[in-house]
Amino acid sequence: MSRTDIEAVEEVNTAFYGALEVGDFDALSALWLEDEISCVHPGWPVLSGRGEVLRSYALIMSHTDYIQFFLTDTKVAVIEDTALVTCTENILSGGPAEDGGDLGPLVGQLVVATNVFRRTPGGWRLWSHHGSPVLTESDEDDEDAPS
Repeated sequence: MSRTDIEAVEEVNTAFYGALEVGDFDALSALWLEDEISCVHPGWPVLSGRGEVLRSYALIMSHTDYIQFFLTDTKVAVIEDTALVTCTENILSGGPAEDGGDLGPLVGQLVVATNVFRRTPGGWRLWSHHGSPVLTESDEDDEDAPS
């Protein structure tokens, strides 16, 4: 494992989130492996295969007018031709505006993510993405509140 591998994986991981932020479906698609891939979005079932995974991102992009990722706690490990990235996605997003405004209300969300990459002749490519929501104190309070 060399420092250059870690830097290359960090670069592809950053490009993944960058493509999501600007809604560049072609760039996002190019970052995934061509063969069997998987993805778990928070609250979704496991998506398998390139078609299913990429359709999910097309759907998310078409229903999200604004999204920004602030990544924290990022850790990268590389073993031979496989890399593992764990991070916290601090997400700020907004959907369509309701009364003709430019953007709907902004919503913040915390998601912990695991991204698995494989080395290919064309560089590092995403093999799997798994995101799980992080419960905040207010979420826990809501669960304890009587209904």
